Amino acid sequence: MQPYFMPYIGYFQLIDAVDEFVIYDNIKFTKKGWVNRNRFLRNGEPVIFTLPVRKDSDSLDVVQRYISDDFDSRKLLSQIQGAYSKAPFFHEAYPVIEKILLINERNMFRYIYHSVICVAEYLNIGTRIVISSDIDSGTLLGGNERVYDLCKRMNAATYINPIGGRDLYDKSQFALRGLELLFHRSKLTPYRQFGGQFVAALSILDLMMFVSRDELQNFHLHDCEFV
Repeated sequence: MQPYFMPYIGYFQLIDAVDEFVIYDNIKFTKKGWVNRNRFLRNGEPVIFTLPVRKDSDSLDVVQRYISDDFDSRKLLSQIQGAYSKAPFFHEAYPVIEKILLINERNMFRYIYHSVICVAEYLNIGTRIVISSDIDSGTLLGGNERVYDLCKRMNAATYINPIGGRDLYDKSQFALRGLELLFHRSKLTPYRQFGGQFVAALSILDLMMFVSRDELQNFHLHDCEFV
């Protein structure tokens, strides 16, 4: 799975559902993707927040990219504080967000990886999270072949992918290799925000601010299905 900066609950549902979760570091960085950005709620509207990336070659992997020198983590932290200071679980969640943002790290992958670990700990997820280069360092495989190879190296019987991958992966092709392929779909059950129309699929930080840790762990983390 690609690394994503403070992604929505579905990412963590997937981590929680598997025995081992592989997070890619040796994968190309896509500028227009969601690796380094997400959305939070401000004045009832979704607002995009971003980890700005230093200008560099487009051919570099995520682990070779660095956060821009002008990124002000305290400014982003202040924006989040301003948006959520009156949320019911702000005082419980804010220290986690602070720990994520204020780490002394400019490598983009390591910064994002740290954020995933921090949230997983907050949600009490015990899944082993593996960095891809620790398994397939130097591989030239891509696409489906890379997934098959990773599964083989990890002695996996089942591979679970987000529902968006239905057009990329064929269950019959996985079956030919002795693998079960499942797709994860998050139900995104609404929860109470500040009022007004519910905004779904925001960064996990939104759920952390509005929902208790117990409810997150016992309901929202399992509010999904596998098809």
